[in-house]
Amino acid sequence: MTIAIVDAYDHPNIENDLAIFSSQYGLPSCTTANGCFRKVNQNGKSRPLPRVNSGWALETALDVEWAHAIAPGARILLVEASAATLSDLMAAVDYAKQNAQFISMSWGSGEASSETANEYHFNQPGVSFFTSSGDSGYGGGWPSSSPNVVAVGGTTLTMSGGQFVSETGWSGSGGGCSAYETANPAQAAFSGYAQVNCGGKRAIPDVSLVADPSTGVAVYDSVNYNGYSGWFVVGGTSVSSPMWAARSAVLGSPVNASVIYGTNRITFRDITSGSNANNGGSCCSSTTGYDMVTGRGSWIN
Repeated sequence: MTIAIVDAYDHPNIENDLAIFSSQYGLPSCTTANGCFRKVNQNGKSRPLPRVNSGWALETALDVEWAHAIAPGARILLVEASAATLSDLMAAVDYAKQNAQFISMSWGSGEASSETANEYHFNQPGVSFFTSSGDSGYGGGWPSSSPNVVAVGGTTLTMSGGQFVSETGWSGSGGGCSAYETANPAQAAFSGYAQVNCGGKRAIPDVSLVADPSTGVAVYDSVNYNGYSGWFVVGGTSVSSPMWAARSAVLGSPVNASVIYGTNRITFRDITSGSNANNGGSCCSSTTGYDMVTGRGSWIN
């Protein structure tokens, strides 16, 4: 199985940083030499690579390291877009979908009426697309609003002594009704969809995993970010998207709306508390069944 990470700009030290992360946590080596890791530009070439951007480098380190942590037996393909523009990111997605079965996209923007013209980028038989639902609470975004991707929201995960204590909806988890996209048939037919009152529009997110920065994850990044390099604690739905892509690689077969809403192949923890309401709005709260904070919930088996 191959997981493609699509990000913008270059992380010049990512293979070395992944090695440090893997050593710290006893993970198997994932290198170019052993065939586990490959880094290319948006055209699939090893050169030239984009310029370095420290913010995107931290994102890349997070995505690559946690994809490897969740699916240590999978190969990782890092596709670096030349810039954080729609055309460059979509070019990177187009290469990724020809060379991987699972794609993680930890980025997005606000919705626009033109977004439906880009849906063809996410139509590839046998390939699963995962994207972050956003970190600003209630409100839609793209590509998470695409009916052809799995939108991944966020939770607050509380542990004690390495043991699970509780999981609640994270306040920053992006969610809501799309302004332009129609719900895919599997979501529209799901018993919990009607309770969110999206009127046939796409509801976001589909699923979730840990994202709250206060219960975040460790990331090693040697690129200087705001005057610091080394170990970081990182959160946001940028965490949960590569985790879902990696967990799907472990499952070993495509994960899409039909699997999430129409089968019992995934066991969910139904998140029934927490809210992503913002700006004084009343939506949304985690509740039994489907909700627009955590979707169907987090993947536990």
